[in-house]
Amino acid sequence: MCFTIQTPQVKKIYECILVTSGLTWKNLTSAVKMGNSPGHNNNLGIPSGKGPHQVGCSDLMVGHTVQGTFFRLYYPCQTSEGYEKPDWVPCREYFNGLSDFMKMNRTLSERIFNYLFGSYKIPAAWNASFKPGGKYPVIIFSHGLGAFRTLYSAICAELASQGFVVAAVEHRDESSSATFYYKEKSAAEQNSHSKRENFRPVSDDLEEQWMYYRVLKPGESEFPLRNKQVKQRAEECIRTLNLLIDINAGKSVTNVLQSDFDWTTLENSLDLCRIAVMGHSFGGATVIECLCKEVTFKGTVHQSFPDFTFLTGNWIGKILKLKGEIDPHLAMDLCNHASLAFLQRHLSLEKNFNQWDHLIEGKDDNLIPGTNITIPLSSM
Repeated sequence: MCFTIQTPQVKKIYECILVTSGLTWKNLTSAVKMGNSPGHNNNLGIPSGKGPHQVGCSDLMVGHTVQGTFFRLYYPCQTSEGYEKPDWVPCREYFNGLSDFMKMNRTLSERIFNYLFGSYKIPAAWNASFKPGGKYPVIIFSHGLGAFRTLYSAICAELASQGFVVAAVEHRDESSSATFYYKEKSAAEQNSHSKRENFRPVSDDLEEQWMYYRVLKPGESEFPLRNKQVKQRAEECIRTLNLLIDINAGKSVTNVLQSDFDWTTLENSLDLCRIAVMGHSFGGATVIECLCKEVTFKGTVHQSFPDFTFLTGNWIGKILKLKGEIDPHLAMDLCNHASLAFLQRHLSLEKNFNQWDHLIEGKDDNLIPGTNITIPLSSM
């Protein structure tokens, strides 16, 4: 097996990953040939939701083309017993996309990522039955640059456990590290069938098409690209909300993906008077203005909010800037509690989330009132 290391900086990162994982080039090769070792670090894992509801999740793709709508839904479920938990990273193409986004060699990075992260599961029951009773507020969640629909499962699962229905959109504006849609096969391709089991189209006439992160070209200005992308992202979030409104009204939807989840069970179960949009990084552009005035978390880094923070040890996390100084579980609890208090305040929820109102004001030993970054006056 031959690996190519393109730069000394990348090589250093790989070597640090190997050393801190207790690996060498030789036994890494053996490990990846044998496949990932589940439970190779039992101290790491994505935390389950702490609310009163068990959490289920399912994927919905409406419209097989790139203009369609694609998201993962997290929701209160009747029971999680007997249901499988989905893989945190659904398939190898997402590892390839992460490699491209991080400017690493695909061949080596895929194997390292699969070894380190390939065994992790999302803390939600796949296609579990929806839990009826009452109306659940709705949250549309938008991921950051280089991410995709599954990388914020700790946040989404926590919100669902507290009684929200959360749609985590996978954006197709070339800001995801990877995503996919389908094209219709030609007559010559009709007899070829996909062997993929974790997600398959309902029709054998459809063929996967992958879209990877769009890097800036040499000399290209970033603003026009990001401006175009953020407008498309907003449209995708709006389409997701409109689709949920249709589902709530009892309108039938056709899922391009094979699924055992019954979407008709959501009819009349969504509280459309209480809707919020959340996001991180590029996905949280509309949220940053509020956060920069009210809550800043001490000891966090930009990547403290995707699930990576729970799945890397201290050394790897610090090297790859996936982990800050604060304990990731404490940071996520503070983030989730502040979000829930904010949602209760502005959506008039009849919950006890106001017990965390002090976090919105920045009153906690781990919070800074205001912000610790300089904001140009022109951006205010």
